[in-house]
Amino acid sequence: MRGKTAEDLTLLELLDPVAEAAGYAIVRLRLMGGATRRLQVMAERADGEMDIDDCARLSRAISEVLDAADPVSGEYVLEVSSPGVDRPLTRPKDFAAWAGHDVNVSLGAPAGGHKKLRGELLGVQDGKVQIEDRKHGRFAVPFEQIHSAKLVLTDKLIAATKPLDMSGADEIEEFNEEEKAQD
Repeated sequence: MRGKTAEDLTLLELLDPVAEAAGYAIVRLRLMGGATRRLQVMAERADGEMDIDDCARLSRAISEVLDAADPVSGEYVLEVSSPGVDRPLTRPKDFAAWAGHDVNVSLGAPAGGHKKLRGELLGVQDGKVQIEDRKHGRFAVPFEQIHSAKLVLTDKLIAATKPLDMSGADEIEEFNEEEKAQD
């Protein structure tokens, strides 16, 4: 699920060691078509975070290898980003880490007559992803059967993510109050 096509998987083989050496893990990689192709790389640090400086650092490391190996034919644009709050779930550890949150799952083959599940992610048990679908009950789906999965943006998910760094906010507020007083 980290890559969809054979070309994606080849790029993952090339770029995974680069990302790991730089201190990151590639969550998902997609090479998408169009007049100018787009190589989208979603990554994170070991702590699950990924800020703009991390994106720039990883982009430079990946670019060096891509320029040297030239694995993509034609023109393309490299896009490095964080997975975001409502992130895709692509590895078994993602399904375990985000248990208790709502998820949308598309299956490669139907489970209990359903190819799409939406509900609470219960985690992983005996190698199967456990989902409590809102309409159809509980499912235990082999990881290999999952085509794609993504967290659903909810208040609970937002609360579970780390808050923004507010260091310096007091100084900004004091400055703004001083500016208003001078006007």
